[in-house]
Amino acid sequence: MDLRTYGLVTGAYWSLTITDGALRMLVLLHFHNLGYGPLELSFLFLAYELMGVITNLLGGWAGSRSGLQQTLKVGLGLQIASLTTISFVGADWNKVLSVFFVMACQAVSGVAKDLTKMSSKSAVKLVVRPEENKTENPTLFKWVAILTGSKNALKGAGFFIGSALLTWIGFRKSLVVMAGLVTIGLLCVLLFLREEIGRSKETQRLRILSSHSPAITRLSTARIFLFGSRDIWFVVALPIFLDEELGWSFNEIGGFLACWIIGYGIVQSWTPALVRRLGRGSDIAQTTKVWALLLASVTVVLALLVTVNVSTGTVVVGGLLLFGLVFAINSSVHSFLILAYTNDDDVVINVGFYYAANAFGRLSGTLLSGITYLIGGMPVALWVSAGFLILNWYLSLNLPSLRQPIEDQ
Repeated sequence: MDLRTYGLVTGAYWSLTITDGALRMLVLLHFHNLGYGPLELSFLFLAYELMGVITNLLGGWAGSRSGLQQTLKVGLGLQIASLTTISFVGADWNKVLSVFFVMACQAVSGVAKDLTKMSSKSAVKLVVRPEENKTENPTLFKWVAILTGSKNALKGAGFFIGSALLTWIGFRKSLVVMAGLVTIGLLCVLLFLREEIGRSKETQRLRILSSHSPAITRLSTARIFLFGSRDIWFVVALPIFLDEELGWSFNEIGGFLACWIIGYGIVQSWTPALVRRLGRGSDIAQTTKVWALLLASVTVVLALLVTVNVSTGTVVVGGLLLFGLVFAINSSVHSFLILAYTNDDDVVINVGFYYAANAFGRLSGTLLSGITYLIGGMPVALWVSAGFLILNWYLSLNLPSLRQPIEDQ
């Protein structure tokens, strides 16, 4: 295990992750406070998610040609530019101009985030020694879970930091502070990351609609519905519900969502041990089906309870905690499977394709979050989320066993 490279790449990813979570909460609360409605708020994030789809497709291909250290540097640099630029938006700007300006800045931030994520997660496959990459050896699963879990814990901290900074020093100064944090991460990469990692030995062909591996195509399609289901009620619907229906303050909303994401990240880090203990040696790809069904069932029950108005506030808040626990396990297993299903030479382009699907799911969920809440509030958002999870479970039924040759699936 090359711990030095893993540490540098992960540390840089952490610096961006904190600002990514902080920026989302900062933008959401700031513009909601200015009077923006659910649909307008969802539009602020659409370009961010759309660029994630494009960036992962092109970034995986570019990373396989130029090396992951290059895409990592570009991603960090773009995040600094985005945070600096978005600080110029003024409260007295025309609403249409503000929406388009923020969308453009968020688009750059989306490129930055997904270039950095694709580079960091691909690197895990490459810094673990080949003999540790065997599917029966837990080493790869462990390091993927640590990276994914710590990322989400820090993103949750970013949610709290964003809402706290907005309260303490205001919108513009908060963005300057955040840009400074990412600059530190970029300087560490420029000064200390010398290894060339991720460059493919063969010229890779750009793929848009499918991977050359059916297993990766199936997993990526399931990922669309998994992450779409979360963002349908998490991105816009939930914060507005907490504000308008429960009367929570900005700090309370930010703090709660931060704790949710942090807990979600901790569960992801525990997933390898949890899956091995509950699965008792069963194939991880097959265990995925059980967790996918459980997540869909939990969401259906939540939707039913909210629809019939059974202690709605308690159900939504408590249900979100249970949803986060099961969702975290599903997400962590997916993150392991994408690396387990690919070989070292194809890892960058396959991870890029997979996270393009992930970004498309977030894009769909973000748009639907505003639309569903506008149409029927939290009950409609939860029912659409449950529908996505049923599709995720159905797609997981066809995931191939890791005990069989993946190329034959």
